Amino acid sequence: MSKVLVAGGGAAGMMAAIAAAGNGHEVHVFEKNEKLGKKLFITGKGRCNLTNACDLDTLFASVVSNPKFLYSAFYGFTNEQAMDFFENLGLKIKTERGNRVFPASDHSSDVIRVLEQEMKRLGVQIHLHCEVKDVLTEDGAFSGLLLKKGKQVEGDACILATGGLSYPSTGSTGDGYRFAADSGHRITKPTPSLVPMEVKEWYAKELQGLSLRNVAVSVYDGKKKLYEEFGEMLFTHYGVSGPVILSASSVVGGRLTAQNASEDGAAEDAGQKKQRVRELTLKIDLKPGLTAEQLDQRILRDFEEQKNRQFKNAVDKLFPAKLKPVMIELGQIPPEKKVNEISKEERRGFAELIKNFRMTLTGLRGFQEAIITRGGVSVRDVDPGTMESRHVKGLYFAGEVLDLDALTGGFNLQIAWSTGYAAGNAVS
Repeated sequence: MSKVLVAGGGAAGMMAAIAAAGNGHEVHVFEKNEKLGKKLFITGKGRCNLTNACDLDTLFASVVSNPKFLYSAFYGFTNEQAMDFFENLGLKIKTERGNRVFPASDHSSDVIRVLEQEMKRLGVQIHLHCEVKDVLTEDGAFSGLLLKKGKQVEGDACILATGGLSYPSTGSTGDGYRFAADSGHRITKPTPSLVPMEVKEWYAKELQGLSLRNVAVSVYDGKKKLYEEFGEMLFTHYGVSGPVILSASSVVGGRLTAQNASEDGAAEDAGQKKQRVRELTLKIDLKPGLTAEQLDQRILRDFEEQKNRQFKNAVDKLFPAKLKPVMIELGQIPPEKKVNEISKEERRGFAELIKNFRMTLTGLRGFQEAIITRGGVSVRDVDPGTMESRHVKGLYFAGEVLDLDALTGGFNLQIAWSTGYAAGNAVS
């Protein structure tokens, strides 16, 4: 029996602890917060999107960074097995639109509760308010953990599941990257992912709070299409958010590279530096169910019904109230112009605006708003079958600390479950 130390009591850490304890090891979990699963508690707006009930091909296709690395982990603990695992712990689950799996209660606390109960049943010792200061090695092998309080804890193996940098208020402050770097591992630069994006157009603020369903969104770098998806999005005072935008950020975020610098090199009033970024084009098809010709006919019918009204008063059926003044402003048709005076070219130009509503993406929001972190411990330094370090014997990695990330829909938590399970099972 080995003494296994798990640094981090989040999703991956709890799963790793359960897997290791299930194999008869003495397991200790060290969590800096006052409770386990603090980030898990807020995922999915507090509902916790556990996994995705898709086929394995879709599961792999939904991983953005290093999907091939996850071959062994995903087949070793599939999304189907994850669902069975939670149901066997007594958690009732349900599957919603997009194959997203949630606890039937819609309470993330129930997920944390069953994991904690299982750890206690298996004899896992949980140490709260215990922050790890350093990972200790000797002769190329793990030897123990140094806690911030000064205490040194010896162990035979360590599973590093300290998370990334997203939602730092939950304790994700990038400690694991430092531990890994100090012990000879390469770190892929961490950046925010599954995060809202900023735009430069004035009308973003005018549309603040407006949610659009059933729109088609695409992102271009020049003429090259980088991303396309159908679904729901949200306008904010700084730009755009919502499911399709968050997923877009994980795909195109790498293109929005920048150096933090204010225009005069000094910090802004808010104490943050302005980002100079590469710009991408966001195109929104507001009526994806209609072809351009069908939309033109629809607008023509609306106009014929209201041919004596002014243009600004004849488009109520086409848009939500908040969007209407912006579309009139951008439509290049004088607002006071009578509908029966609008030319065919003007009408088709307006239809083109509806099918290609554009905004300019200028940057990502910060880690405070990011659901996950892209980047982390390079997977080249980790054995994909066991999650063990290729440089330090007895040191394993699991979850967001690794350079692994995926789209929204439960896929990132599946990475946590699968890598945690792999690491916990591999400890010898």
